[in-house]
Amino acid sequence: MCKQFFSLVVAITVCLVLSVSITHAGAPYYEGKTIRFVVGFTAGGGFDIYARVLARHMGKHIPGNPNIIVENMTGAGSLISANYVYKIAKPDGLTIGNFNGGLFLNQVMEQPGIEFDARKFEFIGAAVTEECAYAFTKASGITSIEKWMTSKTPVKMGGSAPGTAPDNMIRIAKDVLGLPTQVITGYKGTADIRLAAESGEIAGSAWSWYSMRVAWRKALEAGDVVIVMQGAPKPFPDLLNVPLAINLAKTEEARQLVEVGIHNVNLFTRALVLPPGTPKARVQILVKAFQETLKDKEFLAETEKGKLDLNPVTGQELERAVSAMFRLNPSLFAKLKDILFK
Repeated sequence: MCKQFFSLVVAITVCLVLSVSITHAGAPYYEGKTIRFVVGFTAGGGFDIYARVLARHMGKHIPGNPNIIVENMTGAGSLISANYVYKIAKPDGLTIGNFNGGLFLNQVMEQPGIEFDARKFEFIGAAVTEECAYAFTKASGITSIEKWMTSKTPVKMGGSAPGTAPDNMIRIAKDVLGLPTQVITGYKGTADIRLAAESGEIAGSAWSWYSMRVAWRKALEAGDVVIVMQGAPKPFPDLLNVPLAINLAKTEEARQLVEVGIHNVNLFTRALVLPPGTPKARVQILVKAFQETLKDKEFLAETEKGKLDLNPVTGQELERAVSAMFRLNPSLFAKLKDILFK
């Protein structure tokens, strides 16, 4: 009887030790370490704003409570940062990429300079989609879709590089909807585009309404910046009287190009990704931490105070959307490629 009791005590002790070890298995790795959000655009833009809010809260949901910093790695419309996360960053769970996911579409269309395979990234999720608005300064004179359509000269609009949301959204609107437009590209991010518009260098641009109405809030409230069109499948609640691009398309092909080139890409434009080969256990830790951050009361309070909308997408949804893109109609992609890269 004593032997049986002793054996039982030993078994229970072993189980408790193993349980404690398993419970704390994640903590030793991240404890004392720093995670980097590598953001492909300049400070002050939409990507940067969202990344910094996430960085301030996500660490407390990761075992070991690591420090999280944001590093801006600009260039080629965030292609430099995308290639860096894929090829150079160590797959150790300490580097999270946040670059323009529209580049995934451009991989399918064989854009020069792309050195990644979108299907091999590890997807964490996205806090918001990229459904865009087309904005112009009041000083430019383009204060309605009718004035854009009837402009006697091409309207100058700012972009970052082929494959970025501004460039793609503008080029599709120009060619598919027949809007007189000249794309002035090469700006490092939307913060620089805003400054160029305010100085009169360009008339306006197009990017996520969720970030635009935060970063350009004062000008919008004052009426110095006007939204004339939406690149979304349905109107934003605060833009109910602004026309949708899809409703201005005159042919079925035009509608499909808007859906594939604008609506579908919007889903994964703001994706958070990890380098290929990141250990699955660390991927799961970060996916869980991201999901918990989205429910964090302090995080939600900060996003509400900053008027940052949340329209989250899971890592699984991102993975499925990217995979599906590689199976779409080749002829449609050929047309889209001609629009975006001619």
